[in-house]
Amino acid sequence: MWFIVGIIIVIITFLIQRSITYDIDTEHFRIVQEKRNIKNAVRFIGFGIAAALIIFSLIRIVPSGHVSVQVLWGKVLLNATLPEGLQFVNPFVTLEPMTVRTQVYTMSIAPEEGAIRGRSDAITALTKDGLEIAMDLSIWFHLNKDRAAWVYQKIGKEYVGKIVRPASRTAIRNATVRYNAVEIYSEKRQEVAEVITQQLKQDLEERGITLEKVLLRNVQLPAKVKAAIEAKLEAEQEAQKMEFVLQKEKKEAERKKVEAEGIAKAQNIIAQSLTGIRGVRYLQWQYLKTLNSFAQSQNNTIIVSPI
Repeated sequence: MWFIVGIIIVIITFLIQRSITYDIDTEHFRIVQEKRNIKNAVRFIGFGIAAALIIFSLIRIVPSGHVSVQVLWGKVLLNATLPEGLQFVNPFVTLEPMTVRTQVYTMSIAPEEGAIRGRSDAITALTKDGLEIAMDLSIWFHLNKDRAAWVYQKIGKEYVGKIVRPASRTAIRNATVRYNAVEIYSEKRQEVAEVITQQLKQDLEERGITLEKVLLRNVQLPAKVKAAIEAKLEAEQEAQKMEFVLQKEKKEAERKKVEAEGIAKAQNIIAQSLTGIRGVRYLQWQYLKTLNSFAQSQNNTIIVSPI
């Protein structure tokens, strides 16, 4: 556009110059000189503005994180994609910027989280055991800058809705049908995400899009299956609790057994020591020990001792 405006200014300047004529006349030298100055001023201003506009039309700035596809008279120049920064281009070329930054497409049960706002966009899929589950996923991807012109020509700028979304949903359904619902919900969740990644990566690369990562954020099982899993987990926790109680009781029984054996041994030793002179001395020592405890007690003021 600016190039065309510059050319128009050049033509107008040339016509104005042609209209300003003067003859060499000594009597009217001052008038001739003024016309000459006006003509030079028109030439300088007109050609200067035209040159600035033409140069300005050759300069384009590609935004950071983008590439620009060149379109000349409706034809995409496939091998002339421009990187970010200052560029000099054909003034008749139209630039179509396309982002090469990481993008995320989220399919979520929550209406305020998904790429499609206002309603649930979670994907529902059948599992190997015939159950229907709902899944929240986020897809990280970016446009391959080397194929940006091809994507613009064959798909357009709406490649997310045309390619990423349907390819993601197809890959997810193809992966979940290999596993049971409980497996996806528990121990094989990461494996399912890897299977989805492998298929989706191939599908997107064929369309000029690079897959970075698949995030399996949430798996929602049918209500009956979820209740059965929760009941099973609760039963397992109760069994573990009872096992702990049994172990505790077993330890306590062993402790009491050891304690009883110790008391029995002590009593046996004492019984054996009560025979003979040793027994008499032991009883006397116990008697004196008891009298001493009575004497030290604050509640007793009289101590009766046999003669």
